[in-house]
Amino acid sequence: MRNSSFHLILAIVCGGLLVWPALGDVPAAKVDTSPRAAGGNDWPQWRGPNRDNVSTETGLLKQWPRGGPPLAWEAKGLGEGFSSVSVANGRIYTIGYIKGAAYAIALDMSGKRQWASKLGSGEVDHPGPRSTPTVDGDRVYAMDEVGNLACLQTADGKQLWHVNLQRDLGGEVMSHWGFAESPLVDGDKLICTPGGNQGTVAALDKMSGKVLWRTSKLTDPCGYSSLVPAEIGGTHQYVVLTGSHVAGIDPQGKVLWQANRHGQTAVIPTPIVHNDLVFVTSGYGIGCNCFQISGSGTSFSAKELYANKALVCHHGGAVLVGDYVYGVSDVRTLVCLELKTGKIMWKDQSIWKDANAGSKGSLTYADGNLYVRGEAGDGTVALVQATPKGYQELGRFNQPDRSSQNSWAHPVVADGKLYLRDQDVLLCYNVKAK
Repeated sequence: MRNSSFHLILAIVCGGLLVWPALGDVPAAKVDTSPRAAGGNDWPQWRGPNRDNVSTETGLLKQWPRGGPPLAWEAKGLGEGFSSVSVANGRIYTIGYIKGAAYAIALDMSGKRQWASKLGSGEVDHPGPRSTPTVDGDRVYAMDEVGNLACLQTADGKQLWHVNLQRDLGGEVMSHWGFAESPLVDGDKLICTPGGNQGTVAALDKMSGKVLWRTSKLTDPCGYSSLVPAEIGGTHQYVVLTGSHVAGIDPQGKVLWQANRHGQTAVIPTPIVHNDLVFVTSGYGIGCNCFQISGSGTSFSAKELYANKALVCHHGGAVLVGDYVYGVSDVRTLVCLELKTGKIMWKDQSIWKDANAGSKGSLTYADGNLYVRGEAGDGTVALVQATPKGYQELGRFNQPDRSSQNSWAHPVVADGKLYLRDQDVLLCYNVKAK
């Protein structure tokens, strides 16, 4: 049953809390149509500029005060869903399910809504969008859990084109939780993974939505993982993870290499690519694998270097810092492992010492530290030094206004702020050092 609290909203700003009136089918607001120029610390898509969850920001707090960093503002009225946020050109973008439909939503940098644009209706298990919008210049691309993919104007949310991955592209998902990937813009193409016998991966013309190609030699159902662009052996390619394979696709849709890699039930985390190494992990007891990709031009091969259960990551993702991978392993364990060998450098359960962080979590990296978010309970958020020498915690707090759902939206650090989406609520914290 949909929570009626999502039907509130009134463009009132009071004490840093924003609440807006019900959207229904209200047209997009026509306000503030000239966003500022893009900043160097923007976070324009899923997992940041390079899709690696690594921020290039510096000058952030090295330790949090008791109770955590100061809260800049809190916005409500974003609806249901597990979408994180993108931050670009003076706007914040997310997706939420409100009053029977999914909406792409744009906020200004104070959390005030600029517009909301309807993507479509329909729902699946664990209802609510879980994709993060992708911003490209004056356009933003957003997708809901039933495969409604739209290209919108960033200025006012006007829809420029729309496709449905199931109806229009014959898409197929590996299990029953709907579409979760965040589409990738690469040059003049929008790359996505509808899955199915017409081709797992598809390239659309980003200006029109027209299908340019499908991967006829790779026809797995899609998982819940998002594509990663990569340069391997001097060749530009897209690395995709499904329930059966990890593969590299060239910009014309040719499968350059693929390796068998069985996933169980749901395959979610985004691959990590470093030079010629591709690291993947997933939950449900599967664990992690590292492949070495050899070759150049159109001739490549993949060799598995290791497969182990050092990091069994359900959905919270992993991040590479230097030579080491960090992630939350099932259950209640933050892990650091060496990328090249899969050797565990350390593992620790300290963030879950009070049992209020849930059993799993997500993380991102900025300025030497990991921002780790527990999925449930009090929604514990911790600052942890990214070092292979051991667990070193530098502060923590429990998220206010916790929903009754797992907080699966990954933390985002952009422009000196930490963003935490939790269903209807978006919290913005100041993490810039004075």
